[in-house]
Amino acid sequence: MPLSPSDSPGFLLWHATLRWQRDISTALAPLDLTHVQFVLLARAWWLNTQGEHPNQLALARQAGTDVKMTSRVLRTLEHKGLIEREVDPADTRAKRLRVTDAGADLAPRAIAAVERADARFFQPVPLDKAITLLGRLAHPES
Repeated sequence: MPLSPSDSPGFLLWHATLRWQRDISTALAPLDLTHVQFVLLARAWWLNTQGEHPNQLALARQAGTDVKMTSRVLRTLEHKGLIEREVDPADTRAKRLRVTDAGADLAPRAIAAVERADARFFQPVPLDKAITLLGRLAHPES
């Protein structure tokens, strides 16, 4: 006999994920960012602050996003004036990413908004336990 939905870890995870995604979308809406736009902007911003200017492929790999979708989203971020894509002198097929001043202003504010949403969402669970569980689920080979 199959488990009832309330006893199914997968079903519960699906519902928790949907709720979390709604919370993140709500937090980012005033900043005019989708969740994927946020992830790519925040990651590119962080890498730029470390002196790195990743190409689109490297950013997609680090973010865990599809390469073609990443390219489309980066084009949107470029149109919004948040990033610039520059031809890599070492490989003219690749585009290096640089966060603009507007993107560098927005990224930390967006990160703070997402962190507040995360804190509210995960408040019922001790943070160390949430990180341990989610880390195991995200990287079972570790």
